[in-house]
Amino acid sequence: MKKLSIIGILSSALLLSSCFGSSEQPAQGATAPPPPSLKVASLSPETITVYNEFSTTLEGKQNVEIWPKVSGFVQEVYVEEGQKIKKGQLLFKLETQTLNQDANAAKASVNVALVEVNKLRPLVEKNIISEVQLETAKAQLAQAKANYESVASNIGYSRITSPVDGYIGEIPFKVGALVSSNMTQPLTTVSDISEVRAYFSLNEKELLKLKESMPKNEKNQMDLSQAPKVSLIMINGEEYPEEGKIAMINNIINSSTGSVTARADFDNKNNMLSSGSTGKIKLPTVYENAFEIPQSATIDLQGKKLVYILKDDNTVTTQPLNIIANTQHGFIIKNGLEPGTQIVLEGVTKIKDGMTISPVK
Repeated sequence: MKKLSIIGILSSALLLSSCFGSSEQPAQGATAPPPPSLKVASLSPETITVYNEFSTTLEGKQNVEIWPKVSGFVQEVYVEEGQKIKKGQLLFKLETQTLNQDANAAKASVNVALVEVNKLRPLVEKNIISEVQLETAKAQLAQAKANYESVASNIGYSRITSPVDGYIGEIPFKVGALVSSNMTQPLTTVSDISEVRAYFSLNEKELLKLKESMPKNEKNQMDLSQAPKVSLIMINGEEYPEEGKIAMINNIINSSTGSVTARADFDNKNNMLSSGSTGKIKLPTVYENAFEIPQSATIDLQGKKLVYILKDDNTVTTQPLNIIANTQHGFIIKNGLEPGTQIVLEGVTKIKDGMTISPVK
């Protein structure tokens, strides 16, 4: 009985071994998974415009401060704050009573000196007195006339007119206020806003990039007359309907701020813009024969951006990118890729070098 039991146990073991061994053999007819289907695109060069924004402050074409040349009380104010005025229009009149008295006294001195000259002239002609006395009297007459003309000019300065067309600013000094040429605040400011100037700053890198993209003249200098038009984003977020032009770029970098000042000019015939307003300048940079690579098509490797290039056998390989500018959706490439190169647009984080894909166009 014991012998039969051992044989039964051995038979059972062989049967189990046979069963487990058959499960380790690969299933006949199994196939590898198909390559992933991924969207690809063929690169073609194009002209790409990228806009950079800079904070700006607007100033009128002319902001002229009006100062008195003589001291006196404000007798009349002929304009209102915000009023549009013309060049030569009367703005203020200062009290001139004291000046009139000085003018009368100076005029009297002229008359006295003239009488003295007329009295001495016949005496010199008769050789009664020397000609030196007459010349002295003439000099005193000239001095008296000069004094009178100076006082008369000051009387003229009491009438203050506008040197330019424009709009009147704040008028802090009202009728009765005492003003002088030594005060620290002007009577008002006249702003010519028929054209406004938008000032903005560029750092060294931005200046260098602007120089590289700007049209050049025969001396290889920036030709601002050929510069692209710029746009103005007003404080309300809307774009000003008139395009502007770059009028000035200062090439001297401020050592304390590391920046330079630039200026763009805008027509303001509709008076929509005001001196002192703020906004943003949209400065275009144009790249010719460049490629725009979507950000979703790139991967990061050790601080570099790469894309997957599709080869003729449908395998992929990585290619570093030489990025010259960023856009809202990706990167601008000018060198390193050839027209017609096919890049993988999706699923780039799930594939590797040498992997085969099924391209979808």
